[in-house]
Amino acid sequence: MTAPSFDQAQSLVAAADTLLQQALDRAREITQGGKAIDDHQVLTERVAYAATEVRAAQELVGLVAEARGEGRSSSALEQTAVAGIGFLVTSLRDRLEPAIDELGLGDAALDAALPAVQRTLLRQCTSEALVREIGRRVCETRGQNETPLDEMHDQVRSQVREFALNEVMPHAEHIHRTDDLVPESFITSMAELGFFGLAVPEEYGGVEMGNLAMILTTEELSRASLAAAGSLITRPEILAKALLQGGTEEQKRHWLPKLASGEIMAGISVTEPDLGSDVASLKCRAEPATVEGQEGWVINGPKSWCTFAGRADVLALLARTDPDPSRGAKGLSLFIVPKESFTGHSFECKSPGGGTLSGKADATPGYRGMHSFTLQLENYFVPAANLVGGEGGLNKGFYLQMSGFAAGRLQTGGRACGLCQAALEETAKYVVDRIQFNQPISEFQLTQYTLGRMEAKTLGARAITYAAARAMDEDERKAAPLAAQAKLLSCDVAVDVTQQGQLMHGGWGYAEEYPISRYVVDATVLPIFEGVKPILELKVIGRALLAA
Repeated sequence: MTAPSFDQAQSLVAAADTLLQQALDRAREITQGGKAIDDHQVLTERVAYAATEVRAAQELVGLVAEARGEGRSSSALEQTAVAGIGFLVTSLRDRLEPAIDELGLGDAALDAALPAVQRTLLRQCTSEALVREIGRRVCETRGQNETPLDEMHDQVRSQVREFALNEVMPHAEHIHRTDDLVPESFITSMAELGFFGLAVPEEYGGVEMGNLAMILTTEELSRASLAAAGSLITRPEILAKALLQGGTEEQKRHWLPKLASGEIMAGISVTEPDLGSDVASLKCRAEPATVEGQEGWVINGPKSWCTFAGRADVLALLARTDPDPSRGAKGLSLFIVPKESFTGHSFECKSPGGGTLSGKADATPGYRGMHSFTLQLENYFVPAANLVGGEGGLNKGFYLQMSGFAAGRLQTGGRACGLCQAALEETAKYVVDRIQFNQPISEFQLTQYTLGRMEAKTLGARAITYAAARAMDEDERKAAPLAAQAKLLSCDVAVDVTQQGQLMHGGWGYAEEYPISRYVVDATVLPIFEGVKPILELKVIGRALLAA
């Protein structure tokens, strides 16, 4: 059977979009423009994810079209994109079909969007022969990432890749197995290379290379180690975005150069022990106070899952400044909370007036190196100048934090792509070297098919993530839903790809001796942080789509 061309595969994307638009129209009617999402959560989840898959397929088309236009495409890239489109459209069809009656569309809509000729093409796009050919190529190249980029971004990727290979990768396993802290040498070197200032404007001490450069950096660092390097630039990035969105000019000039240079490291403190995604219901409170003659705020309450809180020099902390709980999100403010830096798994520091901030690291199966802390603040004093936005930022912290979270979600998409790449390379190397039944297991058909599928799905995740990065450069607010879609899809792909890689390792995939076991446990956190998967589907992506 002849494999379909990339041009033929594009027609599947148009067909899938036709079906999706019908589903969206009906879902908008059923949910009253998104107002009744919670009365139709399963339906909303299906439609939101289907829309994400269509968008990823569209971005695969865009990635190849751009590469063609600049003379950087290849038969290997286009083959992989064909399979990636096939897997995405197949998943979309399987996702929407169980809801087709609830949507009021029926089998006729499916048949009209994907008639027999299109269904045949769809099967050809994910045929065994095509996917196995991709898998054989993965074995030959040992899974190397050669996604085409322009000259500037290719240089960024190469520079970070070299740093990650030489400086981070040799320490990654030790940090994971001993639950050690990220070495200071990583931070110093990354600061010297400008990694912390990629999205900070030059006037505030950054290098302002844009979000795609930032994503490429995150991806390559995460390929070496998610916890020891891949997440280091995320927290300064989230705080920097909040400051750029709503900080005073004085705050920008004071804090942004310090963040961009790596002089200070930041932790993000939003979640509370009893509250996760329901940010608007936060209870940790900040009250005006004068302490030792200085105007400011005293903060009381618990916080949880504050990554890097021990080592951090400041925390971007969201607290309730309006005591009326009915004010919800409109009663929250964002503070830059200074603290001493600690290297252990627990700490306590004091503020003027004797207030305390204490923290204890929570043990986790993966994502080790930065450590996530549960915190307790008791009358902890923060100067008035540290309320982000000053008086104008009072009770507007939720919106500033959400701006930062959009950047965090985008970065998580990049981190997921990095983990996919790590798993792909490690698995390709293993299957070529592993001999069973008198031949390398890379010669077995199912091994080739599995690797081909891993490669195709990774390219789809990369396409939507890179597209979201470029969209964020153009308009951060409009791009926030796309960043959420990139995070949603890429994180699920990372879980799938790392687990498939582990299976290809057989029994050794469960041994800490092989990095794939680390990739698997690290990947499981990705659909959880920076917006847990159901919340992204319902409250971010679903709401944005159905209110349109």
